[in-house]
Amino acid sequence: MKKFIITAIVALAGLAGCSSQVAPEAQFTALDGKQFQTSDLQDKVVLVKFWATSCVTCIQQMPDTIAYYNKYKDKGYETVAVAMAYDPEQYVINYSRDNKLPFTVVLDKDGSIAKAFDDIKFTPVSFLIDRQGNIVKRYIGNYDKAAFEQTLQETLAKPASV
Repeated sequence: MKKFIITAIVALAGLAGCSSQVAPEAQFTALDGKQFQTSDLQDKVVLVKFWATSCVTCIQQMPDTIAYYNKYKDKGYETVAVAMAYDPEQYVINYSRDNKLPFTVVLDKDGSIAKAFDDIKFTPVSFLIDRQGNIVKRYIGNYDKAAFEQTLQETLAKPASV
């Protein structure tokens, strides 16, 4: 099992910097019942973040995720936090409420969103998507905060139609 995890991490790390890949079309249902799809997010820079309430790293990253959202939301930045199918719905609702998550939180009840995004199995995994719907960068596990913010700023600086 350990060998499989290491192999999977190495394989995914090779894909971590992929760019110019179009984000997959997926259907989302937010905790508030709002439904949307990937294409509805065009013209915004979006972080699609796969997380779970049982994921220590995810929970550690959440204050930064909130801070980035609050800092850049008025510049066309959106965050969609996708709770994994194995995460109990009530845990996600409670965490979101108790921590006043200001961005869209989605329950991936059937795992279809994770499947569309390269069959995500573990967390955290995030995708930064540009205004044209292309994946700019994939982040797996912990990431360099300064480098993330630099990439986010560069992506936000690009116009919607390039």
